[in-house]
Amino acid sequence: MTWLGRLLRGRRLEHELDRELADHVERQVADYLAAGMSEAEARRRARLEFGGLEGVKEECRDARGTRLVSDLLQDLRYGLRVLRKSPGFTFVAVASLALGIGANTAIFTLVDSLILRALPVRDAGALVRLKDGSWTNPIWEAIRERAPQLVERAAACSNTRFDLASGGEAQLAEALYASGEFFDVVGVPAMLGRTFTRDDDRRGGGGAGPVAVLSYAFWQRRYGGAASAIGSALTLNGVPVTVVGVTPPGFFGPTVGRSFDVAVPISAVERLEPSDRSRLDSRSWWWLDVIARLRPGQTVEEATQALRAAQPQIREATLPENWRAKDLEQYLREQPLTLVPASNGFSEVRGDYERPLLTVMGVVALVLLIACANLASLLLARANARRQELGARLALGASRQRLARQLLAECLLLALPGAALGLLLAQWGSRLLLRQITSQQGIVSLDVSLHWRVLLFTVAVTLGTALLFGVAPALRATGFSPQDAIRQQGRTLAGEGPGALGGPLVVVQVALSLVLVFAAGLFLRSFSGLATRDLGLDDDALLLVNLDAQRSGKALDRGALFERVAREARTAPGVAAAAVSVIAPVSGMGWNNRFQVQGGPVHADREASAWMNAVTPGWFATYRTALVAGRDFDARDAEGAPRVLIVNQEFVRKFVGAGATLGRVVEQEGEPGKPRPPLEIVGVVKDAVYRSPRDPAEPTVYVPMAQLPDADIWPFASLAVRSHAGSPAGLSRSLAAVIARVDPKLSLTFRLLSDQVGAAMMRERIVAMLSGFFGFLALFLAGLGLYGVTSHAVNRRRTEIGVRIALGADAGGVVRLVLGRASWLIAIGVVAGAVISLLLSRFVEALLYGLPPRDPSTLAGSVAVLVGVGLLAAGLPARRASRIDPAQVLREG
Repeated sequence: MTWLGRLLRGRRLEHELDRELADHVERQVADYLAAGMSEAEARRRARLEFGGLEGVKEECRDARGTRLVSDLLQDLRYGLRVLRKSPGFTFVAVASLALGIGANTAIFTLVDSLILRALPVRDAGALVRLKDGSWTNPIWEAIRERAPQLVERAAACSNTRFDLASGGEAQLAEALYASGEFFDVVGVPAMLGRTFTRDDDRRGGGGAGPVAVLSYAFWQRRYGGAASAIGSALTLNGVPVTVVGVTPPGFFGPTVGRSFDVAVPISAVERLEPSDRSRLDSRSWWWLDVIARLRPGQTVEEATQALRAAQPQIREATLPENWRAKDLEQYLREQPLTLVPASNGFSEVRGDYERPLLTVMGVVALVLLIACANLASLLLARANARRQELGARLALGASRQRLARQLLAECLLLALPGAALGLLLAQWGSRLLLRQITSQQGIVSLDVSLHWRVLLFTVAVTLGTALLFGVAPALRATGFSPQDAIRQQGRTLAGEGPGALGGPLVVVQVALSLVLVFAAGLFLRSFSGLATRDLGLDDDALLLVNLDAQRSGKALDRGALFERVAREARTAPGVAAAAVSVIAPVSGMGWNNRFQVQGGPVHADREASAWMNAVTPGWFATYRTALVAGRDFDARDAEGAPRVLIVNQEFVRKFVGAGATLGRVVEQEGEPGKPRPPLEIVGVVKDAVYRSPRDPAEPTVYVPMAQLPDADIWPFASLAVRSHAGSPAGLSRSLAAVIARVDPKLSLTFRLLSDQVGAAMMRERIVAMLSGFFGFLALFLAGLGLYGVTSHAVNRRRTEIGVRIALGADAGGVVRLVLGRASWLIAIGVVAGAVISLLLSRFVEALLYGLPPRDPSTLAGSVAVLVGVGLLAAGLPARRASRIDPAQVLREG
């Protein structure tokens, strides 16, 4: 009797016992009721009296469960013995599954942590945020005043960094500006001490002075977890603040991908960044994220409608001074205030890596499918080799279901260790990928520990994988007949065995492999084009020193301060050139304005915008940006001298048009009632990257820092230093000493420009690296599958091939015979794969640079590579077939 039959019979018996017990109980209850007993007492007495039948039913259930467990253990023990006899096959199968399951789990771990997982706060589902970027503090204050009528509570926050050092090289801490209501809104109480309140977030400071709340991790690192940290002073940007609390271990902040070390009230910007104190009143400084908690029962749509009803009053109260009315009207009309769910927080990293991660997730899923198809082919071949064994078991009375269950148990034995190893690989791989996307400028912090959702995903993938590669062999085993037990292995017919299923599996492998190779080709070529793009500057041997002058006390003379820093830096040993700019290339920062060249084309509104930068003399030589015409800035371009500027080639094409460029007058837009003086073009430089290597060349103007009004000079600047020889990283100590002589209060951060450029291409590099690796793995698996099927076909047709050779067939004819079927499988797979590739290519278009998603040359190259690997894999068994000795084959027959 099969396990299924025993199961059904056991359930029938249990149901019969249930009915019989219920009938006896009801009859006995009726007798007790007739005797005058209460219904409750009657039912209790009847249950006690007929408890024996319950025992019989439990014994049946226990016996059935025990038998099923016994059968399963028997299947597993037999499967282990079978797999131990084929260690090579077992190793290849487990390794393939470990790679496939590990890769899927590793990528899913990042997807879960970055995209799916909710913030570790109270009732995260009730959190909403204001959509579409950052907002000004006046807008936030206008929303805060109306918050009780809109939602339950609202808060604002912004990420920043503070310097823990008193001067010199900076010791940066990740920080969070947060409104007084922030921790109550997100639902995070203090683990130690208290969080700050609305009173702590008052202009000029609260009653307790400037306060700070520490993250658990920072508290452990800096204070060793000591309770004495509460009430102590912590210096931020040279200003002492009082530590009032510590958050719980699981809370990293509202921004996924970025954890905070210290949080301070928004009003603390007046003290911590005095040069930016106007940020609180500025209606043009967009820097805050707004988050809110819905009232119980309130929906996101209801809160949005309430907010939009108040939008006209908010708009009138927060109109930016330097925005023209029609610009703001258009902006608010195109982007009305909208609330969206914020259960998974904010994240710039999510915006950068969501599409790449989902794309790579699809890639690794295809790799796992290829591995499953490959294992199914190998298991089909093994099932055919075990025809005598399986046929004998059928002849001795084993059911076909029992054979199928046995083969599925063997598949499970392969999948379980593969999953265990894959889970270990996933933990290592997810941390490795996290380190890859982390840079000095953008530290990415994600929780990639073993989460329950990751474990559930791994279990589901493991079971699904076992079924995928185990069903075909199990179905094939049910088709064997007992006569196979006495049939000779060498005399099977050409059409028998797994060929009918092995061929389609090879086609699937080839098709999916072409999809992955084509995707890898697109990403590799895209990254290559981006990495070899002419940036218009030389990032080799160039060190960037970020200068923070907020504590220098020279706010009215920063231009002269930065000029002196550049001059002194040139005197440091090993320095070939040095210059300072407000914006460092490829930093992601931007500064723009609207321009009009007298006599040039007229552009309206945003089309008149161009990027800006303020630089000191020698800046173009330091970056090795070629001067195309005119001259560089020099001592003639001092304060009070005629205003000049240098433009790039794209600016000339867009704003100058025909005619001479040098000497043309450029007008720049100023604030209402404050026109800016005109400038004269004295030079033209080559187009150079401004914000990101992905961006096309855009119009850019450069002005002398000495001529920049004091109010326009930021407290931050970038010193670029080019070394004479060797790595410029060794210049940091001597540069720090030289700069300290200029102003010891300057805060310094060192970074290689090549690292900054590399970080800007990190997304493309990771996608290209992963797709290239998995494309190669897919090629290998497809070649292995084709080799296995072809080799098995040669073994099945060994007698036929021997007869052909005995009758005069030459080696070339035998090779063509074997390769004929393999070529058809490859051709069908290539056609199917090409169609799938072209259909799916549009989903990766946003990740490509300078390459169409259906690039024909990349597709042709991918086809050529795959066909070459396929023919090589099939050619090895074909070559072996051509060397078969017909005499030996006939003797074996």
